[in-house]
Amino acid sequence: MDNLQLVDTHVHFYDMNHPELFYAHWQPDTIHPTLGTQTRKLGETNYLDQDYINETKFFNVISAVHVQAAIGSKDPVKETKWLQSLADKHEFPQAIIAYSNLKSPQVEKNIEEHCKYKNMRGIRDFSFGDYLVDSDFHRGFSILEKYNLIANVSVTWKDMEKLVILANKFPYTKIVIDHCGFPEERSREYFEKWQSSIVTASKADNIICKISGLGMGDNQWTIESIKPYVMHCIESFGIERCIWGSNWPIDKLWSSFEDVVTAYIKITEHFSINDKTALFNQNATSLYRI
Repeated sequence: MDNLQLVDTHVHFYDMNHPELFYAHWQPDTIHPTLGTQTRKLGETNYLDQDYINETKFFNVISAVHVQAAIGSKDPVKETKWLQSLADKHEFPQAIIAYSNLKSPQVEKNIEEHCKYKNMRGIRDFSFGDYLVDSDFHRGFSILEKYNLIANVSVTWKDMEKLVILANKFPYTKIVIDHCGFPEERSREYFEKWQSSIVTASKADNIICKISGLGMGDNQWTIESIKPYVMHCIESFGIERCIWGSNWPIDKLWSSFEDVVTAYIKITEHFSINDKTALFNQNATSLYRI
């Protein structure tokens, strides 16, 4: 691994017994919108910062970015408060992407509360429907620049054109696409649609591609099966606008951490040390101000 230091830009910690936090996607009666019933296994145990530290300590992970997990909690600021307490004790996570309902008339007040915690870096709003062109969503989105926050978005190939319109309207807000745009199928037809959408998204300079989650939901994934997705993202966005994430522990349902890290290192083995460092460390360190 060339002693490569890793910054993991997509992790989730959770305490199923926390009195003020709720994890909707991991409840025993939940059917996840894309992963079905498999995520129920995650809710059978807690996954805390120390679990992640212990699991990744042999892979030179120096920092991690936590992406909202307590979906359905009454007060999303409670998750940020809890995560900051973990960071204060054990350093991880070094950056926090929190949840706020950007359509809410009170969203700025909510964001102000999140920003009281020093590791707060951005917002992911799991909205539904045609939210990328919704005027209320745009009003809330406009607030992110004021607080120097990053936008995390969960979009598929169908919505990349709308995402570019949003990005161009708010050019000073960095937008991170989660999981390479969630490619859900392995067919040639689907790949071509996804491929074209990634090229579209790359046209907006403030959009960044998070290369992660490519084994999610796929029991048969291999280095060769995910390589075309990794390489196309890097070729489209350039190494300077790509970051890496493990999607841990969700991807743990289909992989070991060693398998995931080994796969990405193998795919990029021909890269220069500068490009590897950019992809796996420096881009994220700069973006998330770690």
